[in-house]
Amino acid sequence: MTVASALRSIDTAVHRVLLLVAQLALVGMVVIVCVTVFYRYALNTGIIWAEEVPRTLVALFAFIACAMGVRDRLHISVAVVYRLFKAGGAARRIMDTLLNLSTLACGAIMTVYGWNLCAQLWRFTMAATGFPRSVQYISMPIAGVIIMYDSILFLLGVLKEDDRLFSEKEEELEVIHVRKDSGSEARGGRE
Repeated sequence: MTVASALRSIDTAVHRVLLLVAQLALVGMVVIVCVTVFYRYALNTGIIWAEEVPRTLVALFAFIACAMGVRDRLHISVAVVYRLFKAGGAARRIMDTLLNLSTLACGAIMTVYGWNLCAQLWRFTMAATGFPRSVQYISMPIAGVIIMYDSILFLLGVLKEDDRLFSEKEEELEVIHVRKDSGSEARGGRE
């Protein structure tokens, strides 16, 4: 087993665990909110921790989704300029490198500032559950580390653009130039 395949295997295993955690967080959040609505309107009572736990779960889900999106290149992008250049050409490689470096920087910012936020909030507790407030934001530095790891793997060429775990690669639109003269030539020779 080569180093690249070992790093790719670690990446795949981490992302499969992230997917499971995100699914459980989403299901837990939906169940808790539905039960809370039932308690409030049908039983005229409430659950004291029903606001803190779903808020924590939605933060967990959101930051995990960010990390998973980086892995499959699902982040928002405008490809108008990118697609002007030849696929596999030097200009696209430069743009890909810039993309990976900026994603690495965003992951580093999430890691550092998320860790600092958790360190500052550790001494405070949530009112209903009694958990430290940092529990709500611990997913931020974790997602930042995973984003940095994926960015480094893309920069090193261990992961390629086509390596997808959760989505399918979008096909690039082919630009078709149609001549404006009349006749069968403009329609590709078919009549």
